[in-house]
Amino acid sequence: MTTSHFESPFGVQIKKGANRLMWLGGALLVVGVAALVFPVLSTLVATAFVGWLVFIFGLATLFASFSIREAGPFFGALLSSLLSIAGGVFILMRPDVGALGLTICLGALFMVQGAFEMMLAFHLRPEKGWAWMLVSAVTSILLSLAIVSGLPGTSLISLGVILGFNFISTGVAYLFVGGTVKHEVRT
Repeated sequence: MTTSHFESPFGVQIKKGANRLMWLGGALLVVGVAALVFPVLSTLVATAFVGWLVFIFGLATLFASFSIREAGPFFGALLSSLLSIAGGVFILMRPDVGALGLTICLGALFMVQGAFEMMLAFHLRPEKGWAWMLVSAVTSILLSLAIVSGLPGTSLISLGVILGFNFISTGVAYLFVGGTVKHEVRT
C-alpha cells in the first residue's frame, strides 16, 4: 500500500488551500501575460511602486524618529529615514536607474525563489504536478541568470519581461499543483 505525500502535515495544508492555490495561479498568469505585453510599462510601474514604498517608509520612520529620546539613536533613526526619503525620491525621479537597481535585486530574489521551488518540487515528487513546480524553479533560476548577462542595457524592458515570465511560470505551477490536489481529493 502506497501513501500519498498529501497525507503528510504539509500535504494536508496544501489540500486545504487547493482552491486558493488555483486562484493565485490564475491571477499570476493574467498579470504575467500583461507584463509581457507591456514590458516597459510594467517595468516603470514596478519601479514607481517601489519608489513610493521607500518614500512612504522614510516618512513614517521620520515621524517615529522624534519619539526617540537619546541623541545617538535619534540621529541614527533620523539619518536612516532621511536616506529612505531621498532614495524613494531618487527612484521616482530617475526610474531608469531605479529599474537597474530593482532588476539586480529581482535577479537575487528569483535565484532564492527558484531554490525554494526546487525543494518544494522534490518534496512533492512523485505526485502528479510536481514536475511543473520543478519547471517553475528552473525558469526562476534561468531568469536570474539572464538578468546578470543583460545588464545594464536591457534593464528598462527586462524587468517587465522577467516579471511576466516569472508570474506565468509560477501561475502555471500553482494551477497544476492545485488541480492535482483537487483531483486526488475527489478520487
